[in-house]
Amino acid sequence: MAAPKLDPIDLKILDAVQRDGRITKLALADKVGLSPTPCWMRLRKLEKAGIVSGYHAKVAMRAVAPVATVLMEVTLASHRQADFDRFERVIRDVPEIVACWSVGGGVDYLLKVMARDIDAYQRLVDALLEREIGIDRYFTYIVTKTVKEEVALPVADLLPMSS
Repeated sequence: MAAPKLDPIDLKILDAVQRDGRITKLALADKVGLSPTPCWMRLRKLEKAGIVSGYHAKVAMRAVAPVATVLMEVTLASHRQADFDRFERVIRDVPEIVACWSVGGGVDYLLKVMARDIDAYQRLVDALLEREIGIDRYFTYIVTKTVKEEVALPVADLLPMSS
């Protein structure tokens, strides 16, 4: 299925709602240069197409409580589809694992884990190893400082160049 054709106004709408999911109908229309009704219809079209898949609040977790952010590389012992499926099924149900990517290049997965502290992270790893979900090796990288973490995606910059 081909991706829907997005024009510059669609791109402005996507940029605006990514940066402020609570933007009013009037403010969005003003920002993209349309009257409110056509602007809102375009937004609804983007939602129906699954391009806008939800609205979320960004929580400054460190303002709530101390937290350890850990990146974890995982290599599985076996590489059958059933092994990948079993690992992914378990990982989806672990709330402290806030992101998981299947990657190429020497490791199988990269995980982002948020735990109360390093001890809690290690208890999580120990529990995963005890579940025997196929982990052969893992490497831990403690995040000491967040340099950049964008929520808004550069949609316009990622589209193929038109000829």
